[in-house]
Amino acid sequence: MTHDVFYIDGVRSPFGRAGAKGIYRDTRADDLATAALRGLLARNPFVPLADIDDVAIAATTQEGDQGLTLGRTVGLAAGLPQSVPGFAIDRMCAGGMTSMTTLGSGIGWGQIDVAIAGGVEHMGRHPMQFALKANPAMLDAGLLTEESLAMGFTAEILHDNFPAITKDRTDAYAEQSQRRAWAAYEANYIQPDLVEIDTPHGIANRDEQLRPSTTIESLEGLGTPFREDGRVTAGNSSPLTDGATMSMLAGTDAVNRLGLTPKMRLVSYAFAGVSPNEMGLGPIPATEKALLKAGLTISDIGAIEINEAFAVQVLAFTDHFAIDQTSQILNLWGGAIALGHPLASSGVRLAIQLARRFELDHSVRFGITTMCVGLGQGGTMVWENPNFRA
Repeated sequence: MTHDVFYIDGVRSPFGRAGAKGIYRDTRADDLATAALRGLLARNPFVPLADIDDVAIAATTQEGDQGLTLGRTVGLAAGLPQSVPGFAIDRMCAGGMTSMTTLGSGIGWGQIDVAIAGGVEHMGRHPMQFALKANPAMLDAGLLTEESLAMGFTAEILHDNFPAITKDRTDAYAEQSQRRAWAAYEANYIQPDLVEIDTPHGIANRDEQLRPSTTIESLEGLGTPFREDGRVTAGNSSPLTDGATMSMLAGTDAVNRLGLTPKMRLVSYAFAGVSPNEMGLGPIPATEKALLKAGLTISDIGAIEINEAFAVQVLAFTDHFAIDQTSQILNLWGGAIALGHPLASSGVRLAIQLARRFELDHSVRFGITTMCVGLGQGGTMVWENPNFRA
């Protein structure tokens, strides 16, 4: 017997610049996640803490203050009773998304009523060092390459393999992301779902890496760090970021018993693998699989939140599905190029943004959250808007 799975609510920390100048430079990753979870619980006081059945929190680099079974330790630190279990999870960039699908599956199977799914990544404290962690035998066998372990190189490979995606197009898309994100901030669409974080360097209450002054001209002159005369730059890529995200999921019984108001219903989800050298293509087969499971086509989707690891990866997706890169369906309020991409946190950030769009636009029935994943994967979740009115 299957049960409906509902997204009840989600919040996140403001995303900070990773590194010595970032506002979270002296904040522990688990403290960042704890603050986000406390914010989510405070916003949902009618959910008894003891009714939460499980907590899954993802991180890509699970060590030090970003290790020690985050779902359990962060849950305890946030004030959940000892009776509430928790675990950590990893699917690189899609860790937070996988937290949602894993616990959502438990709800759908009737084994969980209420769950917390989140992610955290402190890239300043725990930088990506995938090449140092790879099994040399896999490199020797050609299962992985040096390029596949450095995401920027995989983005350059997409440019090679899809010559119609020019640097002019990716720069234009990056400028659009910055412009849309700033407009969303000006309209106060983003801020309601941010949890203020008290740090040794002040209060974090907005995303730190917005660049509203970005122009096509300013992007044109940026260097190409992954290849001489390349096309991938800091301007058309997501920046290194620190941040945490949290969401609450529940089944039909819990919604009725606790009087909850769902913001989205999960329709289907899918993950897919692609060549590690072309990891940016992952959202394409993942979306095709998820739509097939849902009995939908891309034309049924009225809102798309795709993670902008690199602009070239977004445009590979839009070109495949014949979506104009300037479409209002696509990342209406900007994306990771402007807001930041704290790896395992981003899947939940996409859901937070889509839920807010659903709340404001009742003409949209179905939306997707989708993202590419390191080592050649993609993930997609299909959601239904409970506010839909034909």
